Amino acid sequence: MPELPEVERAVQQIRRIGLNKVIDRVETTQDDIVYSGITHIEFANEISRRRIVGVKRYGKSFFLELDGTGRFPVLHFGMTGMLQVKGEKAMYYEETPRNASTDWPPRFMKFILHLQDGSTPETSTEIAFMDARRLGRIRLRDSPATEPPISALGFDPILCMPALDVFEPLVKKRSCPIKALLLDQSFSAGVGNWVADEILYHARVHPEQRCNTLSPAQIGELHRCTKFVCETAVSVDADDTKFPEDWLFKHRWAKGKKTKAQPLKLPSGQPATIRWVTVGGRTSAYVVELQHLRGSSSKVPAPLDTQNPTGSSSSNLSESDLPTLTDSESEMKASPKKRRKVATESRRSQSRRKRISN
Repeated sequence: MPELPEVERAVQQIRRIGLNKVIDRVETTQDDIVYSGITHIEFANEISRRRIVGVKRYGKSFFLELDGTGRFPVLHFGMTGMLQVKGEKAMYYEETPRNASTDWPPRFMKFILHLQDGSTPETSTEIAFMDARRLGRIRLRDSPATEPPISALGFDPILCMPALDVFEPLVKKRSCPIKALLLDQSFSAGVGNWVADEILYHARVHPEQRCNTLSPAQIGELHRCTKFVCETAVSVDADDTKFPEDWLFKHRWAKGKKTKAQPLKLPSGQPATIRWVTVGGRTSAYVVELQHLRGSSSKVPAPLDTQNPTGSSSSNLSESDLPTLTDSESEMKASPKKRRKVATESRRSQSRRKRISN
């Protein structure tokens, strides 16, 4: 999922090529899911012939400030949404077509903005919003910053990171695992799965550690690392090839795959052991030697296998798409034949118990 750094990159991209240009026309495709509370035709009509005078981001949402009368477009990428500028190199995500930069209009396109600067009417800049899984959202708002969804978000680590004396009680009053809190957008807007794991790795905090069991020193490190990870990723325009080599991000994606990348190493120079565990419904990567679960009397789920966390020989799922299933959910997802077998065995067991009791 595009997280704060990737969304900031998209915002900077629009500022670079779209600021002060007029939206000459808008191509759209119908999608009653991605267009939230509006139709694709309504969206196109309301923003056409208006000039882009600003682009702002908060958390994982961003919006265009337009001149004239009418509402402003508020956008969210969801799991696989992205922007593509015609003729420019694509920024790839899972399930995004690899030829998005050459095929036009690109696959999974929801809208294309045709921008004019007035100097060369015969040419235009084209920006496409794409979403393969249809989990992104396109909205129109009168006052984006003071209306949902943005008004319901917590602090943004880049724009308004709270001071430590404010941050600490926000954490300590919660009893959930710290990873779940970091993913809660009403707490920290823009922090997603990989950013949260990177923060916890640098802070040396286990993802399952309960918030109310964290020491002041640990909370201080979480505060520092939240700002550090987000600022570092944004400073290199979310280009992961420029992330520091000692970041967990560089190594977390190799699970269950053969890779030529150098293994992550501990400060001592020894290889680090990366494990995966599901927290808050998301698969979390952590380093066994550095991130210890402390002072917890509750049962800790066994980490997923480091080489094959999905339990299968191969999988096309990304690490953020591996939900935890309860027993009942697992049974419901079983094939009809398997469910019949389970039901038959259950009836046989009941019959045996009756014979024994008689």
